[in-house]
Amino acid sequence: MKDAGRKGNKQNRLADSRSLYLLQHAGNPVNWFPWGDEAFSKAREEDKPVFLSIGYSTCHWCHVMARESFEDDDVAAMLNRDFVSIKVDREERPDVDQVYMNVCQALTGRGGWPLTVFMTPERRPFFAGTYFPKEARPGMPGFKDVCSTISEAWDHQRGRLEESGEKITSAIQPVAEGPGRGVGLSTLEACFRDLRRAHDSARGGFGPAPKFPIPHNCSFLLRWHARSGDPTALAMVEKTLRSMRHGGIFGHLGYGFHRYSVDERWLVPHFEKMLYDQALLILAYVEAWQVTGNDFYSRVVKETASYVLRDMTSPEGGFYSAEDADSEGEEGLFYVWKPGEVLEHLGEEEGGLFCRFYNITLEGNFEKGLSIPHITETVESFAATEAMPAETLRVRLEESRKRLFELREQRIRPLRDDKIVSGWNGLMIAALARSYQALRDPGVLHAARGSADFVLANMRGDGGRLYRRYREGDLAVPGFLEDYSFLVWGLIELYEADFEARYLEEALALTDAMIDLFLDRSAGGFHFSGRDAEQQISRSKDIYDGATPSGNSVAIMNLLRLERMTGRADLRKTAEKAIKAFSSRVESNPTGFTHFLSACGFSLGPSHEIIVAGDYEDQDAVEMLRTLQQAFIPNKVLLFRGKAGGPRDIDEISGFAGEMGPIPDQAKVYWCEDFTCREPITSVEELREAISDGTARGCLHP
Repeated sequence: MKDAGRKGNKQNRLADSRSLYLLQHAGNPVNWFPWGDEAFSKAREEDKPVFLSIGYSTCHWCHVMARESFEDDDVAAMLNRDFVSIKVDREERPDVDQVYMNVCQALTGRGGWPLTVFMTPERRPFFAGTYFPKEARPGMPGFKDVCSTISEAWDHQRGRLEESGEKITSAIQPVAEGPGRGVGLSTLEACFRDLRRAHDSARGGFGPAPKFPIPHNCSFLLRWHARSGDPTALAMVEKTLRSMRHGGIFGHLGYGFHRYSVDERWLVPHFEKMLYDQALLILAYVEAWQVTGNDFYSRVVKETASYVLRDMTSPEGGFYSAEDADSEGEEGLFYVWKPGEVLEHLGEEEGGLFCRFYNITLEGNFEKGLSIPHITETVESFAATEAMPAETLRVRLEESRKRLFELREQRIRPLRDDKIVSGWNGLMIAALARSYQALRDPGVLHAARGSADFVLANMRGDGGRLYRRYREGDLAVPGFLEDYSFLVWGLIELYEADFEARYLEEALALTDAMIDLFLDRSAGGFHFSGRDAEQQISRSKDIYDGATPSGNSVAIMNLLRLERMTGRADLRKTAEKAIKAFSSRVESNPTGFTHFLSACGFSLGPSHEIIVAGDYEDQDAVEMLRTLQQAFIPNKVLLFRGKAGGPRDIDEISGFAGEMGPIPDQAKVYWCEDFTCREPITSVEELREAISDGTARGCLHP
């Protein structure tokens, strides 16, 4: 039995989805199925192989392959005749994506999206790749040719394909690892040395093009700098963060960071914007400000947060997922300029100044003579060339930026993916809460609370099970490890920002649920999918810190922090067993696990348990809290013990806090380091002296 396909205004089965990516393909003539038993049952009944296409709504090359192949009647007829075709949104189903991306990387040595996989009806893959053009090009087979070859092989060489599928499925099974020795300072130092070798001292970042931000590399280096005092670690972070802010990867008119740079100079970005990138970069720039006190970094934090609050925040309070790279069918068109357009809107004098500073030229630096705004010299240097005070230049450039931003708002915007992902919201909650701690902007605290309250109220199902995605009132897909661990991270940071005990309570409840659902009780560490999830052909325990930190890395850090906050020894034991479970893998390539190693640094100590006790309305208590929040003390937990029974009372959560005695008339700081407590600190001046002490900044004792 052959399917004729769906043409004209008819829609396929994806029309019933709430995934924006799947809905983008609902009008294709391809007879798409969503991932599920129906598709595989059909493949078995009709004796057809399965074609699996995985992508996401803001993926440029996904759009290209869709226009070339999936919207084409000839290609659709071939797929509908010879295959059962499945579309998967990798942001909703990272479990499916992870399995078949591992297949692609094992077969080809590379990965990416769109992900193209062919498999048996039993879900055993025998061919994988990424983007294929419709017709063959030099060095690249055409998608039509691939489909024809696989269809022919299915009819005449079935056994070979099935054997290949079995071998590939076997090859991607997780390798059982015996417990390692754990991670010591030598592994942290080895990671620093490897990052130093990979660092681009001229342009910042790590490794050749394409360059990805990888903010957790910077966070690790700042912790190594605090521990070792090595100025090279800090210099690497500063060079990288400054280069990104000056490059085209940063949006100089509307702010926010693009996904990555296709060149080594941070000039030409892949223009999509992801919520998780904004969150992790805010965290890195906040910490750089805490270490250096340089307002350059605090400005970037404020700029990036303003983009998120303006363009990525839903009316309900949750944060949207992403913005596309494309508009009007072209990548980057929304963000690039020609000098004439700038001069027409700003005038010759102001427009010329703006073009010179941001390198908008007649020849351009992008396609079709267009220019990506970027900065190649400091305001001070450029002002000297222009013979004007630096502050005057800043004012004039800012006024021009605002006017061009208003002009840009009249353009056709890139598509925004308005789904709300619980884990990515957790990252942004963490970033905004940390930003508030450092910079005291009440607007970002309000936004962090709004997201936390939205997710906790709207993204849990019966029994409290956290879900991954919310869109238009619809919940989908039970949450994965990263959804739990990222959200817990956000709630911990939110507690340390405003000391509402309910956020700490929620963090503990979600942690207990995470342990129940994901923990590998025999070997240690956490599975990516819960024990109640759909069974895939392999079940992994991911530890690689890639575009985002892994769920395991964040979970381990959370467990260590929560143990220090509550005194629950079981949490630390779970974290230590996980560290040992992954330690052998990490030692072989430490730079791939920098957030994990930051958690290991917390475990190695010294760690700091700090309680401020007093009246939350008392000026001394407020100033003590602010001083601690603004300092860079990486291995600390911060608690506030207010009046018993008040909204910020934590005695029932933290036995450690309850042992500090009655609330004093005078605000006090109880500072304990690795379970040994100092004399209580009773003045802000004394507290500042303690923070300036090297041991209080995270360094080891001599």
